[in-house]
Amino acid sequence: MTQVNEGAVDLVQVIRGDMVESVHRGHAVICDESGEVIEAWGNPSAMIYPRSSCKMVQALPLLESGAGAHLTTAQLALCCASHEGQTEHTSAVDAWLRDIEMSDADLRCGSHMPYSEDAKADLIRAGKKPCQLHNNCSGKHAGFLTLSKHLGAGPEYVEPDHPVQLAVRRAFEEVTGMESPRYGIDGCSAPNFATRLDGLGHAMGLFAAAREGQGARQDAMVKLTRAMGEESFFVAGDGRACTDLMRAMGGKVAVKTGAEGVFVAILPELNRGIALKIVDGGTRAAEATIAALLVHLGALDAAAPVAQRLTYGPISNCRKKVTGHYRVTLA
Repeated sequence: MTQVNEGAVDLVQVIRGDMVESVHRGHAVICDESGEVIEAWGNPSAMIYPRSSCKMVQALPLLESGAGAHLTTAQLALCCASHEGQTEHTSAVDAWLRDIEMSDADLRCGSHMPYSEDAKADLIRAGKKPCQLHNNCSGKHAGFLTLSKHLGAGPEYVEPDHPVQLAVRRAFEEVTGMESPRYGIDGCSAPNFATRLDGLGHAMGLFAAAREGQGARQDAMVKLTRAMGEESFFVAGDGRACTDLMRAMGGKVAVKTGAEGVFVAILPELNRGIALKIVDGGTRAAEATIAALLVHLGALDAAAPVAQRLTYGPISNCRKKVTGHYRVTLA
């Protein structure tokens, strides 16, 4: 089995002054509408955990089962989200849980301080501790709970042998085109199924090619992709790369980050899917590479502020003095 560092290539250089100070290595693939790799950097066979980049795949059983037929566009976006924990995010998840007669206590994602600095400061000023609604994965877990209730299954929906996770695994293996050899437990306690990078790209290509009226799976793919683009704030939040990139592309492309340097994109108008993995797990490199690949495909304007910020910088110090920049090396 190919290790994640085998065959990796330089993708992002960090420049300070006139010298390369750091280099991020990794892998990337662009897949067509059939899920076949048409461009690659590094090793497409690298085995990875997709982490949160595959949340739209994890949400497929929710829609295919009919359990999510009543959900709003914002709620569908939250299914795919790694949100900031801003008030709009937590309030939306809380209302969703009340709609299905459940609460924070039914979640199994755990709690952490919100990623949003403003939301974090509000909690501290109020002398309150974060609850599970603040977890960046609470929207995904609300989706799991909705499916679990529809199936009449038990409360421990994150267990690998629970009907919810069995359905997620089936969908994951079908759209990646390969059997997952193992799983790891994600930060939110749900299983995260391993696949090759080209398997993740295969799934994104299928999402990009999905069209309404072609069966439950394609209908679900279209709804989730469209929801991410139309309600990009609920996928991440103000100032986050996912939200900023989708806004810059007018909601026509869905992008999603994952922990440890994973990023994906779904481009329906071009029938293309992207998947990438940075070997050292660096977020800055993953964001720079996905932006560069979107520019490469013509989906993102190279002059857009978010494209410049992610692919170049500049890097500044505490006195706002420019000390360096990034260079993406898609050879």
